[in-house]
Amino acid sequence: MDKLNQLLIERHSIRRYTDQPVDADDVRLILQAALLSPSSKSKRPWQFVVVENRSTLDRLAACKDFGTKPIATCAFAVVVAVDAAQSDCFIEDASIAAAFMQLQATELGLGACWIQVRNRFTADGTPAEDIVRETLGIPENLTVECIVTVGHKDEQRRPVDPDKLLWEKVHIESWKPVG
Repeated sequence: MDKLNQLLIERHSIRRYTDQPVDADDVRLILQAALLSPSSKSKRPWQFVVVENRSTLDRLAACKDFGTKPIATCAFAVVVAVDAAQSDCFIEDASIAAAFMQLQATELGLGACWIQVRNRFTADGTPAEDIVRETLGIPENLTVECIVTVGHKDEQRRPVDPDKLLWEKVHIESWKPVG
């Protein structure tokens, strides 16, 4: 279990990538992690769209005004979409799958970043979801939760210092105010 703890300490959102491609076996492992993720009542309401085409990634990077730069430079991105009609926990199911992909990428020595799409907009008020859906041909009945970018890191981040964790946010048996 020390390996998982170390992985959690080392994982960071990586927003800058080199132009080196990611090995196909690593891409497969990252997608496998998503497919292995738990979902409410094992409904597996998620769908994943893998994008490597540079012009498509550039179009996806324009889906909202802020926080999309990693899409334009990553080796590939995975759009996480989910069918809300299949599960009342669709947001959680999609989020867990996205987190599993990020952890797998970290374990492989790659960088990854969550780009929020649902409930985000361009400056003119166009929903980011609509842009992603139109760009990739995603059906209307699916909610686009996020885009996970993956690539070889072009930045180094220090591991999290476990001594700086906010343990005051943990309450045992009942809510106890801090202080």
